Amino acid sequence: MATLYNQVSSNNRKAFFLIFFFLILVIGLGWIFSYVFNDVAILYFAVIISSVMSFVSYYNSDKVVLSMVGAHEIQKSDSPELYRIVENLAITAGTQTPKIYILEERQPNAFATGRDEKHAVIAVTRGLLDVLNKRELEAVVAHEMSHIKSKDILVASIVVILVGIVAILSDIFLRSLYFTNHNDNKNPIMLVLAIIGMILAPLAASLIQLAISRKEEFKADANAALLTRDPEGLASALIKISSNKTPLSKINNATAHLYISSPEKGRVSWYNKMFMTHPPVEDRVKALREL
Repeated sequence: MATLYNQVSSNNRKAFFLIFFFLILVIGLGWIFSYVFNDVAILYFAVIISSVMSFVSYYNSDKVVLSMVGAHEIQKSDSPELYRIVENLAITAGTQTPKIYILEERQPNAFATGRDEKHAVIAVTRGLLDVLNKRELEAVVAHEMSHIKSKDILVASIVVILVGIVAILSDIFLRSLYFTNHNDNKNPIMLVLAIIGMILAPLAASLIQLAISRKEEFKADANAALLTRDPEGLASALIKISSNKTPLSKINNATAHLYISSPEKGRVSWYNKMFMTHPPVEDRVKALREL
């Protein structure tokens, strides 16, 4: 158990380091812009726009996510058992009770979003309430509560924003490059490297985003088991959720990493495994049963 918790702590530090890497990547893209177009103002623009977008998204990430998935808020009278579970676990975790949202989806799944404990949301699908028993539902809520308590939800929002910025900057650069004459550029090798960098930057950013997401899931699983003192409850829930092949009607790659289990169902090729937002369920269940 000690080894697992040490690994969780290490993964958390690495996640923040990778977020810092994203910031360096954005500045690097701005530098490439300024070099190719011989205008240092572009570098300043890249830094400013990334900062402004991060600030704006920080205060609206939960609303954007909930709108994208079509979730709606419920009251205690709508689902008394779910509310009691969330309230009890919030007390145990020492955090404020988050708002509760429902997705009218048959696929069993859940996620948490928001920028901090005061603005946190736990969203569950209708299918989750139908498929899981009380013990398993409590374990899933504890997993999402862990994301809230450790501020994983904030980290995930920031990473998503920065990935978007990298993709946008790369696209603008490549489009601008197509319509600009660079015959006067004295370093064609640098120009070629810049083009390659702009093509690969979004791919690298996405891979790092997914790596952070996978690390957070192991951490949240361990913390949920600690919170409920019932690792088997979460293991059983993960098996049920992952084995259910019902698709989501509103699936979006931008939000896939937020769910407790990948919402993308069906056979996954070796290529797609590189971009999996979650670690294999078998590995998560094994780690839980070793606690």
